[in-house]
Amino acid sequence: MDDWNKFSDNRDRFEEYRNSSQYDAGAEYVKSKKQPKYVTQKAFVITLIFAIILSAFAGAGGFYLCSNYFGGFSSNKTINGTNYSLTKATGSELSIQEIIAKNENSVVAITTESVSTDIWARQYVTSGAGSGVVYSEDGYILTNNHVIDGASTITVTMHDGKTYSASLVASDDACDIAVIKIKASNLSPVTIAAEQSLSVGDLAVAIGNPLGTLAGTATEGIISALEREITIDGKTMNLMQISSSINPGNSGGGVFDQYGNLIGLVVAKSSGSNVEGLGFAIPVDTVKTVADSLIENGYVKGRPALGVTILDLTSAQDAMKYGVSVTGVYIKEVTGESAKKAGLQAGDLIYMIDKETVTSSQMLISKVRSYEVGDKVKLTIVRDDKMKEVSVTLGEAS
Repeated sequence: MDDWNKFSDNRDRFEEYRNSSQYDAGAEYVKSKKQPKYVTQKAFVITLIFAIILSAFAGAGGFYLCSNYFGGFSSNKTINGTNYSLTKATGSELSIQEIIAKNENSVVAITTESVSTDIWARQYVTSGAGSGVVYSEDGYILTNNHVIDGASTITVTMHDGKTYSASLVASDDACDIAVIKIKASNLSPVTIAAEQSLSVGDLAVAIGNPLGTLAGTATEGIISALEREITIDGKTMNLMQISSSINPGNSGGGVFDQYGNLIGLVVAKSSGSNVEGLGFAIPVDTVKTVADSLIENGYVKGRPALGVTILDLTSAQDAMKYGVSVTGVYIKEVTGESAKKAGLQAGDLIYMIDKETVTSSQMLISKVRSYEVGDKVKLTIVRDDKMKEVSVTLGEAS
């Protein structure tokens, strides 16, 4: 009750104060509200630009410090993705387009027809296709021997569509090179590459007639390897390997370097479901040497020969068929005078050459070609189950 009386007294005194002239209504608020301040649009934009510039300088400075002191972002290789090409990557003097333009009139399409006979003695015509390169203005053309081998007719189609009937000048089965001739003039021969050191990784542009229907097709790649020893159809050849796309019909076509010069003659590709980018070409130095000799002599002059025709019997069935007891390399026919003088005979088994065992006909041919015409070689032969040594002077293959 006393508390209530005190409260009432206090309330009365407060009412008296409020009604007096000393009362200030604003004094009831212990804290007054501050009026908000507004930023103009122009000031905001200027502040934002300044912040962006400051942030960019700070980022660049941080990158510089990291690159120089920590090495986290350093690089020694610069690649311009919008200006990248194989010609730039290989350091080519000419672009691929320039190489093609230089040689499109120098590469031809070749089609052939051959007459064959079936087991019923009926004749039929088979067709084939390949490529070739113009070797001279007056109509000499180079191709592979296997492109024209056995052909009864050979037709050459130029880049402009003109067709010519061709005749065989001469061919070499060992190197798989042939020279044919058309009656034409003012042709555009390929430029033979001068002696130079080719390197793996150099540009290689192949131009030919893939599938026999796509004349003038160009494919680009690099030299993948040099001096590959490859056996094709029983013949061991020293070839250049390229990654340019090669297909049936490309045989005999040209492979060109960064200057647009001929560096090889396409001869084969490796086939198979899991094989990609394995093409092979005959090096141009071999092509030129063989072609010049074929044109001048009709054969490859200066190539050593044993003077015999040989037969490679590799299975027991083959041996039984020819009436011999063991497999090996046999003499089928003696053709050279020196071989005849040495006493070689048909049916002799060639067991050794200069104390080295003969394992195959290809091994024997390669060994003979490592000598010069006029060299003497020692053969160990087997005749009537007896061994005999004979000395043979190597002649010249014709």
